[in-house]
Amino acid sequence: MRLTRAGEYGIRCVLHLARHGKGTLVSRKEIAVRTDVPPHFLAKIAQQLARAGIIEILQGANGGYRLLADPSEITLLSVIEAIIGEISLNDCVGRPESCRSSALCTVHRVWNKANQQIRATLQEADFATLAAEDACCLTPFPEAGGHNRPMGKK
Repeated sequence: MRLTRAGEYGIRCVLHLARHGKGTLVSRKEIAVRTDVPPHFLAKIAQQLARAGIIEILQGANGGYRLLADPSEITLLSVIEAIIGEISLNDCVGRPESCRSSALCTVHRVWNKANQQIRATLQEADFATLAAEDACCLTPFPEAGGHNRPMGKK
């Protein structure tokens, strides 16, 4: 399993919004610039996040995006799955009916256990904690020492 670019961009968007808090309207342009997500791609990702009930999109000159829940209630798992669908290591875990041997297969049990552990780890990671750590993605604000470059790079 590999996180898609869309999934990564969704995480960046929600992380930036989490730094502002629930209900704070942030312009699409600010999010795109500060997270280094192409604006057209951000719009597509925002639609998926809105359908999942994670953000609200407000149109117009004073529009933008805002979180619908407290960042402590939004998990990495919910954002990733809003963008890429349910996480599954392989077909036999995601669709057991696709493999005639999955019920008896020892490898299937390992895949299933690993899949459950990945999901549990992503479910434990909430955006309030991630935003408080402030050590991921791009610097959220120029006054924090960055100019839209990955953290730790000069």
